Amino acid sequence: MKISNEAKVGILAIAAILVLVLGFNFLKGKKVFGKSPVLYAEFSNLGALQKSNPVKINGLDIGTAYDFRPKDKEVSAVIVEIHLTRDVVIPKDSKAFIEGNPLGISSIVISKGQSNAFLGSGDTLRTVPTGGLLADLREQVAPTMQRINTTLDTLTRAISSVNSIFDPVTNRNLQTMIANLAVSSAGLQRILSDQTGALAQSLNNMNSVTGNLARNNEAITHTIRNVETTTSNLANAHIKEAVAALENTINELKGAAGGLRTTMDKLQSPNGTLGAMMNDRKLYDQLNRVALSLEILLDDVRIHPKRYVNISVFGGKGKTDPLTSPAAKDTIPVKR
Repeated sequence: MKISNEAKVGILAIAAILVLVLGFNFLKGKKVFGKSPVLYAEFSNLGALQKSNPVKINGLDIGTAYDFRPKDKEVSAVIVEIHLTRDVVIPKDSKAFIEGNPLGISSIVISKGQSNAFLGSGDTLRTVPTGGLLADLREQVAPTMQRINTTLDTLTRAISSVNSIFDPVTNRNLQTMIANLAVSSAGLQRILSDQTGALAQSLNNMNSVTGNLARNNEAITHTIRNVETTTSNLANAHIKEAVAALENTINELKGAAGGLRTTMDKLQSPNGTLGAMMNDRKLYDQLNRVALSLEILLDDVRIHPKRYVNISVFGGKGKTDPLTSPAAKDTIPVKR
């Protein structure tokens, strides 16, 4: 049987319409074949939520927002019809809220509960009031704004305290301090001057010293070598033997000093002869008298020798009295 061209065009048109309807339903989140489970959620404000926006549990898309309708004529709330695209179970105490996203589309997020009973098709989800994206931003920014306000209050009090501290006297002191700082900075600039500053002169002197060292490098090297030679000679010298000999000499001197000290102790002791002579005053007086008598005798012999050596040819009888005290040493005997 031959099919006419008109029949072929009609069949293609019907197929195209069928594909279009199925694709449209698929894009809307409906099941193409079979009926999808339906849940309802009631929100006071949809925000930026649109039809076909996703419905998520733990970040997983489980359905779409299929249709919106007002709860009453005053639109006190909006009922959202949710078509599930996945075969999941949702506890009855689960709660839904609208999550705004500034970089994408809004979505309905279901927070799972702990109940062992599950929602069926046609049941209504509990919802949590939400203020939308601006409310979320306000909630996140509120603590920061509070801290900023506290900081501004503290700064205001600090500025007030500073203003109360900076009285006219303090301001004059600050001005004087700034002037002194200016004078000090000028002095420091003069010190750090490249041409006439003290630091420049010190650096020039240091350059001169280092130049002299560089010019006398050879002499310094010779001096160091002489010092090395001297230290080497000292290291090779018999210092230990010399020190030992010096110690022996010191020990001998100590022994001699000990013997001399013993002799002096014996001389000073009253038990010895010399000690007795040195320490006995009576013996000193007797020796002094003996010396005086001996001096008188010698003077008498010198002055009157004839009294002790009497040689007379003619029998002369001339005599004088003996001396009783020492005669003057410049006395010349008179011849008779």
